[in-house]
Amino acid sequence: MARSPAALLLLLLTAAAGASHGAATTAAELYWKIALPTSPMPGAIRDLINPVGSGSVSSSQEEDTAVGSVFFLEKDLFPGSKMTLMFTRATASAPLLPRGRADAVPFASDRLDEILSMLSVPAGSPAADAMRATLAKCEAAPLPGEVKRCATSLESMVEFAAAGLGTRDVHAVSTELMGGGDGMAASTARQAYTVEGVRPVRVVNGEMVACHGMRYAYVVFGCHTTMMKAYAVALAGEDGSTRVEAVAACHTDAASGIAIKAYRRLGIAPGSVPVCHFLPEDDTLWLRN
Repeated sequence: MARSPAALLLLLLTAAAGASHGAATTAAELYWKIALPTSPMPGAIRDLINPVGSGSVSSSQEEDTAVGSVFFLEKDLFPGSKMTLMFTRATASAPLLPRGRADAVPFASDRLDEILSMLSVPAGSPAADAMRATLAKCEAAPLPGEVKRCATSLESMVEFAAAGLGTRDVHAVSTELMGGGDGMAASTARQAYTVEGVRPVRVVNGEMVACHGMRYAYVVFGCHTTMMKAYAVALAGEDGSTRVEAVAACHTDAASGIAIKAYRRLGIAPGSVPVCHFLPEDDTLWLRN
């Protein structure tokens, strides 16, 4: 039976309220334990299930130091190296919906006006513009050899990762802020970080699935298959209190969207060497065990 816009909005409000009171936590954690019983839950997912705080979208002036926009070469990733960074979240304060509720809401550019009305998002507002951009990215054609999907629930993301890697024996890693921040805030302060330690993440055949938090009224993951190297990197902020256990992704597929932008910014030939960047806090990399 079709649901009215008011009923759909009530579902979203119930999901958001449930998250703050622990109801959504139980359901999401139970799903994780059943679907991935031997895989620890990464911070990116844990923080979505237990959201605290809120924050605004980073400004254009901050984009150049947001971790997804700071590119470097693999050879520059060593203890003692320094980078000026700002860790950001696209999903700050957005509710994580159970699959049934997420699937009940349209997710298509040609229904954006209907979606905005359902979710009480003013047309022409920054939030509406961000949703329009996310839908356009989700509907864009994949790159050659790439498989992509925008997942509107945790369940959908896990299923896509398992299908993309050809097995349900998978685990996820993410960047985690250890101190100096306020949990689910949209960003940490821009500051210099010193690399204190680097270790490679085991990636079978270089294949993984990357899922990126996207700006929307509720949590949406932009997922795609990719070929990369990955490193776990311990970072210490110059403020003396902020510490980050970051995941660095080093792209070896020169045709990927991020790699194309990275090679252009670094002024080097595409595919000549891997180019790297740190993952924002709400991105995850899925790998085979």
